[in-house]
Amino acid sequence: MRTDSSPGNLPAREHLPATAAGTPVLDVVIPVYNEEKDLQPCVLRLHEHLKRTFPYAFRITVADNASTDTTPLVAARLAARIPEVTSFRLEQKGRGRALRTVWSASDAPVLAYMDVDLSTDLNALLPLVAPLISGHSDLAIGSRLSRSSRVVRGAKREFISRTYNLILRGSLQARFSDAQCGFKAIRRDVAQALLPLVEDTGWFFDTEMLVLAERAGLRIHEVPVDWVDDPDSTVHIVRTATDDLKGVWRVGRALATGSLSLDRLTRPFGDDPRDRELADVPKGLARQLVGFCVVGGLSTLFYLLLYSGFRSFSGSQIANALALLVSAVANTAANRRLTFGVRGRGGAVRHQAQGLVVFGIGLALTSGSLAALSAGTSDPAHSTELAVLIAANLAATVLRFLLFRAWVFPDRQGEAPSSPAVASHHLATPTRPTADRQGVDEYPPLPQHPAGPPSPYDTDRFRADEAADRSWRDSTMQLQAVRPHDHDPRNAR
Repeated sequence: MRTDSSPGNLPAREHLPATAAGTPVLDVVIPVYNEEKDLQPCVLRLHEHLKRTFPYAFRITVADNASTDTTPLVAARLAARIPEVTSFRLEQKGRGRALRTVWSASDAPVLAYMDVDLSTDLNALLPLVAPLISGHSDLAIGSRLSRSSRVVRGAKREFISRTYNLILRGSLQARFSDAQCGFKAIRRDVAQALLPLVEDTGWFFDTEMLVLAERAGLRIHEVPVDWVDDPDSTVHIVRTATDDLKGVWRVGRALATGSLSLDRLTRPFGDDPRDRELADVPKGLARQLVGFCVVGGLSTLFYLLLYSGFRSFSGSQIANALALLVSAVANTAANRRLTFGVRGRGGAVRHQAQGLVVFGIGLALTSGSLAALSAGTSDPAHSTELAVLIAANLAATVLRFLLFRAWVFPDRQGEAPSSPAVASHHLATPTRPTADRQGVDEYPPLPQHPAGPPSPYDTDRFRADEAADRSWRDSTMQLQAVRPHDHDPRNAR
């Protein structure tokens, strides 16, 4: 699992400003491997649809990952023929590798991808990217499992898709509905911070990206789509499912151990300029109470089992102290990760030390209760001891939660996040073909980020002081309405 540091907290979301004509707002990537037959119809249909319905400038990038047929030549001819089309050649396979490479090199503020078979109805493309352009969301995905979606596919693929998403919900607590639909988009500023954390280079790339984004608190917008299964799909279901399960295990283990710095992907609270000074959204008391109660219940059972075991060869006071010490260490670690959402190893020793202080208070309560019981009864029954300990632990639990929330794991909103160096990516040079009637083999560079003045899309350069004194203006582009009868005549749906 990658642990590369991201640049720091993301800026507040904003509507992308208007820009000069011809600057691409959207870059749609089509990853392909040996798709010489389907590539040209796909690109022509997508280009015609975008030209007719999309109100911003766009680019279509064909990402060929190590094709062995004539796919690179087809992509080159399309790029030479259509100004809005470029091609990119990688010498290694992997859809995730292709998306990471092209997205990392693209200068468009909104990045998307779709499968070459165009199983998803293209009418969903504008609703997919609109929340990213407006600044409402960070990522957007097409969902075939929404109630309003219309899907045509076989029973086997339906079963596999729903089972996979149930696994994600049960193991990684994913709340998005469809991880495998080949129809997704992401803002470029989010991609620059998120992609260094994504390790997979194959089909699990999408799932890993979404899980990490969701755990970091980024907003994922879902769009119901109409989708028709491609019967000629070359995806190897068994191998893909096996790789996906391995990826689920790897990501789940990384999240459980806190080896990812997901706090660096958080955004400021709210989109009003007056809210930009808030360092973080206060954590919910209700959620913390639920998590603390669950951890506390399990810790109490663990404590009682330990006490019963230690009591078989020692006195009640020694058994209580040992059981409470072991359970307190486990309780602090569980509450640190599950209740208060503290990840990573930073501060773990300090948190355990503070937890031991809280343990001392609990020990005083429970030991005092046992001492009072012994003073009142010379030989108390074991069940009576347990009942007294349960009552004392309930009182200690309430005090423990208050101390954990206010002292051990407080909301440190005033602390500035560290700014470690950004991990560098050694990317292959993207290419665009030159015009040649007989096919082209040479690929000049894809546009890179300019080294001169900042692009109007560099939303991370926004200055909060300008917003505070209202010296900025909203330059939303005026869009031309799409007529109701504007639809793709070749789309039977």
